[in-house]
Amino acid sequence: MSGFRVLVVEDEELAAEAHATYVGRVPGFELGGVARSAGDAARFLERDREVDLVLLDMHLPDGHGLGLLQRLRAGGDLVDVIAVTAARDSDVVRHAVAHGVVLYLLKPFTFATFRARLEQYAEYRRGLESASGDIAQDEVDRMLSTLRTSAPALPKGMSPETLRDVTAAVRGAEHPVSASEVAALVGSSRVTARRYLEHLADTGVLVRGQRYGGGGRPEVEYRRA
Repeated sequence: MSGFRVLVVEDEELAAEAHATYVGRVPGFELGGVARSAGDAARFLERDREVDLVLLDMHLPDGHGLGLLQRLRAGGDLVDVIAVTAARDSDVVRHAVAHGVVLYLLKPFTFATFRARLEQYAEYRRGLESASGDIAQDEVDRMLSTLRTSAPALPKGMSPETLRDVTAAVRGAEHPVSASEVAALVGSSRVTARRYLEHLADTGVLVRGQRYGGGGRPEVEYRRA
């Protein structure tokens, strides 16, 4: 097997491109395709039976991701699904789990978190594939525990809330932004904003650039990857 084949289902163009790029950066995974709607995803999965994993956004232009999940399961399709979404409603999470979502990844996230989720999935699948015949309780527990490992912790002193605000500020900007500009947007100091921006750049979520102008030193600016 050359790698776990992945279908990205995401309607936002930049997010779809980013997730597709992320898949290609994780060893053991290969991009099977990108679908921009529930209908496109369903048709893709009908044509391509080699897909191992679907990265599914819940907010799609032609319906909810849960509707696609329901149709897949009703048709007997047991393809594995990781929800990759901003949907935080507890009912959505509960119904997603009930329809067989193996992991739930909330936007925004860093590449490190994305990679960790795919690595958890890969370990789970390797455990299933290495098992033969009847398996004991401890083997079941061990395989399922791989899906419940916590994501990598943020560096000391960083909060998920501020990370989310900084990420959203850059994603929402029409042009690359500096640490000073992000600080003004999120209500933090420039030093704090720069620390989060550097972390996001180091983990592949953002890309650094240089802004030239005036007679001083060039300023570092950041844009989404």
